[in-house]
Amino acid sequence: MTITDLVAPEAILPALKVNSKKQALQELAARAAELTGQNERAIFEVLLQREKLGTTAVGYGIAIPHGKLPNLDKLFGMFARLERPIDFEAMDGAPVDLLFLLLAPEGAGADHLKALARVARLLRDQEVAKKLRASSDAQALYSVLALPPATAA
Repeated sequence: MTITDLVAPEAILPALKVNSKKQALQELAARAAELTGQNERAIFEVLLQREKLGTTAVGYGIAIPHGKLPNLDKLFGMFARLERPIDFEAMDGAPVDLLFLLLAPEGAGADHLKALARVARLLRDQEVAKKLRASSDAQALYSVLALPPATAA
């Protein structure tokens, strides 16, 4: 599974304008609902519930909000670059400016975890993160996400 299996070019938000974590989750839920045909409120609630368990910020200005939905038929990813970094309650205290939303079918099991691990590995690569922060349009961002991993590790 590659990142491009999860994210379609139309699921890239190059300059999302939000002022808070809650607003970011609302915007992601709204866009994801448009692209998946799922209920926006249901997506937002799943993301909110997951954040209550603990932040999905992984450090280095990156967050990977995620959740499972009963009516989703396949893994769905969406990438957003924020216009301005926001507080996401990250363990390292760094504000977040790169978000990767991951939604999975309720029965996804290991596929969901594998996808999360793949996304986390990719975004924590400092070179990849640097390129994502330097890219300003959706096509350029998608190209960075589609790059083959530099290492097999």
